[in-house]
Amino acid sequence: MTSEALAAATDALRAAGIEDPRLDAEVLLAEATGWDRARLAAHPEDELPAAAARAFGEMVRRRLRREPVAYVVGHKGFRELELRVDPRVLIPRPETELLVELALEERPRRVLDVGTGSGAIALAVAAELPECEVVATDISTAALDVARANAERLGLAARVDFVSGTLPAAGAEFDLVLANLPYVAEAEWPHLQPEVTEWEPREALLAGADGLDAIRAFLRMGLQAGCVALEIGAGQAGAVSELMREAGFRKVAVRKDLAGIDRVVVGTSPSR
Repeated sequence: MTSEALAAATDALRAAGIEDPRLDAEVLLAEATGWDRARLAAHPEDELPAAAARAFGEMVRRRLRREPVAYVVGHKGFRELELRVDPRVLIPRPETELLVELALEERPRRVLDVGTGSGAIALAVAAELPECEVVATDISTAALDVARANAERLGLAARVDFVSGTLPAAGAEFDLVLANLPYVAEAEWPHLQPEVTEWEPREALLAGADGLDAIRAFLRMGLQAGCVALEIGAGQAGAVSELMREAGFRKVAVRKDLAGIDRVVVGTSPSR
């Protein structure tokens, strides 16, 4: 029965130290059966089809190896989008939605998303601001493959120009630049969950001794932008704000995420 399968999976995941074992078991079973979680809750006595039971068992085994749920099921929600994800890209986080919300406030004509990964930011901006021209870059060709595939599947391929590298052609100007660059300090790495350290792309996370190497390098590139918004890690707001000022940005401000953590630093160019 569904209830028995969920209970057994929950117990196994809890024993393995998984943080939300019941939630993970429900998400995996919903994926294996094609039933939503409301149906699973409403009909605990339903028998699992054999194929679904086998698929569920394999998904649970993968989760027990601490593979993130998003990689196991192959997708992750971000705002109104359902994005395909795998270990070539970071799993989109809710706090990154702050960058999209900033774009909705600014209503820019031209946006650059740096370090696009799965394409989450660029595709959300393209979907929610249809009049906006969107360019997205990444130094990882594998990540760009994932982003382009997501754009095609979501019907947004014509709305986003994906470019290899950090910045597009020299001299390109943007009203708004959004960047979710690596910001994890080396000393933090051993203390992160194995879902991060063993599965997500290390190069998209680590950024030197203090976690600011990628941001420093980016701000030295002399990008042409009216406004720049950088996602940051906890405790980095002061240092990144100073780096923004040193790079010539003014009206530097910090925005908090829903947990009350300083998460985005925003600066405007001297010309604005």
